Order: sequence, then structure tokens, then C-alpha cells
Amino acid sequence: MEPAGRKDKSKSKESLSRLEKAKQKSAQQELKQRQRAEIYALNKVMTELEQQQFEAFCKQMQASGK
Repeated sequence: MEPAGRKDKSKSKESLSRLEKAKQKSAQQELKQRQRAEIYALNKVMTELEQQQFEAFCKQMQASGK
């Protein structure tokens, strides 16, 4: 049988390992959420820019057609 001190050490190592894994998972989820928010923001900006360029193109085509 193992002395009581060894069991405590192995249990504390296991709980530290679990805690570390939980922290990593949480950090990974936060990173994904932040990246998703950045992608949505970039998509919005790009859509607005594309719309502006399309409107400018339409105006240019109307002006050249007259």
C-alpha cells in the first residue's frame, strides 16, 4: 500500500491537470468567440465597401451612358 502522502500528491497532480485542461479549454473557447466576432465585423466592413463600390460603379455607368 502507498503511504497517505503519495495519494494526496497524485490527487493534487490530477486536480491540477484537470484545472489546467479546463483553463486551456476556456481560453480556446474565448479565442474562438473573439475570432468569430472579428470575422463578423470584417465581413460587415467588406460588405459595406462592396456596396459603396457598386454604387459608384452604377453612377459611373449612368454618367457614361448619357
